Amino acid sequence: MTHTAHATPAPEWVLKFMNAIDTLEFDEGFAPLTEDTDMFFGTAHVHGVEAIKAFFVKIDEPLIITHKILEFWATGDGVRLLRGEATMAKKTEPDRVVRAPFMHIFYLADEETIRVRELRITAGPLQTDTVM
Repeated sequence: MTHTAHATPAPEWVLKFMNAIDTLEFDEGFAPLTEDTDMFFGTAHVHGVEAIKAFFVKIDEPLIITHKILEFWATGDGVRLLRGEATMAKKTEPDRVVRAPFMHIFYLADEETIRVRELRITAGPLQTDTVM
């Protein structure tokens, strides 16, 4: 299968998704995820929207974190590519800020109502002991 991607502004649903990760307020931002959504974050495989929420709470709750979108691409066959940078610090050490590049690949099950079938996330390189 050949994927031809074109650069495009990040759509509203992606902006809301990234904001939900930053704020851990998931309602509208996680609407495109379902109980059938699979997320792969590095080596972790998480299945279903509730488990994905719990995963983000576990890794992001101790942090002050902001995700910035640097580039966004769309293909005609339901794949969305997002490249960005996360700025983060432990809540207990807010002056010790770390930046990490990340990449999200969204595989959509439905492009009309935006349903995410699969999400693959890579982050880093990062000195995890600095923030974890």
